[in-house]
Parts: sequence; C-alpha cells; structure tokens
Amino acid sequence: MSWRRQSLACAAVICALGVSLAGCGGIRPLYGTAADGSSMKEAMAAVDIEPIPGRVGQKLRNELIFTTTGGGAEPPTRYRLDIVIKESVANQLVLVTGDATAQVYQINATFTLVNVADGKVLVQGKAISRAPYDRYEQIFANVRARYDAENRAARTIADNIRSQIAAYLANPTPRV
Repeated sequence: MSWRRQSLACAAVICALGVSLAGCGGIRPLYGTAADGSSMKEAMAAVDIEPIPGRVGQKLRNELIFTTTGGGAEPPTRYRLDIVIKESVANQLVLVTGDATAQVYQINATFTLVNVADGKVLVQGKAISRAPYDRYEQIFANVRARYDAENRAARTIADNIRSQIAAYLANPTPRV
C-alpha cells in the first residue's frame, strides 16, 4: 500500500471515529455547560473547603477557594471538602560531611467530598506533590527556598484536587 493510500485510510478511520463519538451524550468539555443548563463553575463554587491546619494547609485552602470561586462571593454550600495533609522532607545530594545540598519537600493529601444535605460521602481521593529546592550557606536563603517549595507543592495539590472534584461533579454517576 502506498503512502498516500495509507494516509487516506487513516483519515477515513479518524473521521469515522469522530462521527461515531459525536452522538455520544456522555462526552462534553469538563468546564462546559451541562444539558440541564448548570455550569461547572457554579458547581465548584458551591464546595465549602474546610480549614486545614498549618501554613501550607492555609495556602492550599486559599488556592482552592480562589480557583473555585474566583475570589468572589460564594453561593450556598452544597458540598463540603475535607482535606488532610502530611508533609515530609527528603535530603538529596548528601555530601561526605553529612550535609545535604538539596531537599525535596513532599505533600501527601487525602480528601473527601461530602454532600451537605445528607452527609453522604460522594468521592474520596489522594494527591501527591513534590517540590525540590537547593540548600545554601545563608539561613534566610534556606527558609525562603523552603517556603517557595511549599507554595509550589500546595498549588500543584490544589490543581490536582480541583481536577478530581470537577471530574466527579461533571459526571456524578455511582462508581464501582
């Protein structure tokens, strides 16, 4: 088969798949409007994020609140999001003297989305983020590098949790 015929055959298969999937009612953009007129933005804004202890927990919560409400007024709460985080630091590039020249900050988060009306757990999940940073001679530089790594990890966890919650709310069918 010539190259041109292979290309045409491939294009025909892609078009056939596109036409067959076009009629599928279950596929739609994640942040688009549903058939009933509701939007993902409204559903995500109705999630109340419970306080999370610690500086990183506060940063994570603030990131989630801002990305779900846009910083505006929150509509009536339909869901409650409980998040528990566990932080750890691993030394990297350890010298013969025992000093680490780099570290990796890690957050392990577990979350639960609860329907406020009946207290039923809708979805549970996990998210993990790692953020490396260098160690320096100056104490302030080490503190600042650690804070930056914590902030990066918190943003990554917030994006991950937000995506998992949005995926559930876009198609809240029971999962096995």
